Amino acid sequence: MAASAFARAFRAASGVLWPLNILVSSACQNGVKNACLSSALSTRHFSSLQTPVVSSAPRLATSVRNLTCGHTAAILNRAAPLLPNVLKLPVRTVTYFSSRKGKRKTVKGVIYRFLRLHSGLWLRRKAGYKKKLWKKTTARKRRLREFAFCNKTQSKLLDKMTTSFWKRRNWYADDPY
Repeated sequence: MAASAFARAFRAASGVLWPLNILVSSACQNGVKNACLSSALSTRHFSSLQTPVVSSAPRLATSVRNLTCGHTAAILNRAAPLLPNVLKLPVRTVTYFSSRKGKRKTVKGVIYRFLRLHSGLWLRRKAGYKKKLWKKTTARKRRLREFAFCNKTQSKLLDKMTTSFWKRRNWYADDPY
């Protein structure tokens, strides 16, 4: 009874699981010894998943991770173009309603990494300005120390991730007298 229910569920999800065939064949060709398809498709992997998402697509992605039995990164990196975009969920850690007062919260990573000008532009550091400096030339290190402006889309997103406190004018004109 449970096996037939599982078979019906597997047939219904075959539209999302079609890359599994390619995954397993490429894993076998490349010498991955621990690719165990039978354990990945068993019911215990599907029943023990705990994902806080309403959609059933991330559960199937987790079952694909269980397919490799230890070689998760190697095969999933190769199969990333094969998996549908439904499985990749956007991540923005905005708290829409706080538990105490019901207000929005600022994402602290934005405050630590970016600087907002009053014109609405956001400044950021260039990527890799602290990494592996021993192998970079002096000119490249100087270029990496410069600030870069975020584009319009990024600025709008950063504005949504911060509260009005961080958008206030935090400077004043000094009286010369």
